[in-house]
Amino acid sequence: MALFVVIHQHAPETCPAQDPAMGSMLLQHLSTENAAGYGVTIRADAVANNKHTFYLIAEAAQQEQIEKFMTPFAQAGSVEILPASTCETVVASGGCAKVG
Repeated sequence: MALFVVIHQHAPETCPAQDPAMGSMLLQHLSTENAAGYGVTIRADAVANNKHTFYLIAEAAQQEQIEKFMTPFAQAGSVEILPASTCETVVASGGCAKVG
């Protein structure tokens, strides 16, 4: 499984958490069971306070699985998917430039 960091940003006026129905759908989409249906394992998620920016750390066999999983977020704003490594992997490899 490959590791990815995903960054989603949206405008304040399109914030899905403002709408209780959308917020509920968002939480359901981020559930472990739903993510598994896309072949995605969520390791962590966070929203930067007052920044309308969502961060996701997830694993999947292929980046395309993450792309499909993040499709609903792309409807509300931008989605950037970054291949990533753990700090342990980077150190063992001898630095950031030697991973990937």
